[in-house]
Amino acid sequence: MEKKSTHILNASSNLLGFSLVIITSLKISKISQSTHLDEFAGVACVFFAFSCFFSFLAIRTSQEKRGKRFETIADYLFLSALFCIVLAVVILTVKII
Repeated sequence: MEKKSTHILNASSNLLGFSLVIITSLKISKISQSTHLDEFAGVACVFFAFSCFFSFLAIRTSQEKRGKRFETIADYLFLSALFCIVLAVVILTVKII
C-alpha cells in the first residue's frame, strides 16, 4: 500500500492556512460573535496542525510500524478537521441565505 503521509502533509498544511484565513476574516468582519464559525475553524486549525505534525513524523520515522501508526493518526485528524470545516461552511451558508 502506498504511503499517504506526503499527501496528508500537503493538504493539511494548505487547509491550515485556509482555516486561519477564515478566522482572520471573521474577526475583521466581527461576525464571530454571532456564530460558532470561529470555534469550528479554530478546532479545524488545531486538528490540521496536529495532522501536519503526525504526517511529518510518519515520513521521517525509520520504523515502519510506527510510521503506519503516525499516518493513521494524521489521517483521522485530517478527516476530523475536514468535518469541522464543512460544519463552518454550512453555518456560513445558512447565515448568508
